Amino acid sequence: MNLARPYPPEPYLLLPVVPAFDLSSEDIISDQPMGMRYSQDGLGLSPQLSWRGAPAETVRYAISCFDPDAPTPAGYWHWTVANLPATMTSVPSGFGDPLFDLPTGAIRALNDGGTLGYIGAAPPPGDHRHRYVFAVHALNAPLDLVDGVGCTPAAFTMLFHTIGRATLTATYQR
Repeated sequence: MNLARPYPPEPYLLLPVVPAFDLSSEDIISDQPMGMRYSQDGLGLSPQLSWRGAPAETVRYAISCFDPDAPTPAGYWHWTVANLPATMTSVPSGFGDPLFDLPTGAIRALNDGGTLGYIGAAPPPGDHRHRYVFAVHALNAPLDLVDGVGCTPAAFTMLFHTIGRATLTATYQR
């Protein structure tokens, strides 16, 4: 099957503009291929992430990972966790594991693979390189969501409470 198609736009450029802040990682580098350990070909770990410079009005954070290059009309959600406390400024590698203890009040969304937590990169073999957009969303209120909500409804709810966003995009190809 030929999967040739154009690259879709950067997903957050299609949303209302909010102030940006800084996102970095000890595990992945912006615009560079991520290691196999963060894919389904390896350990499927979520990468370490650190952020700074979020708006002072931040009440909660949400973290997500989205692949806009998946061969579907809607991309592919790999991870969303929301309602993290405003005092958090980093998560360790593996934080996306569904068995990792979350802070009180935080929730995990159901990824597009049908599981809670992070699901590693897994583009179709032979497809072009995929972008994995890790985002930290600064929120002005806790989100009224329950554990197991889908990533798309979580993203929609987040839209109305996002007051800042930081992104870091890594790539992966099989």
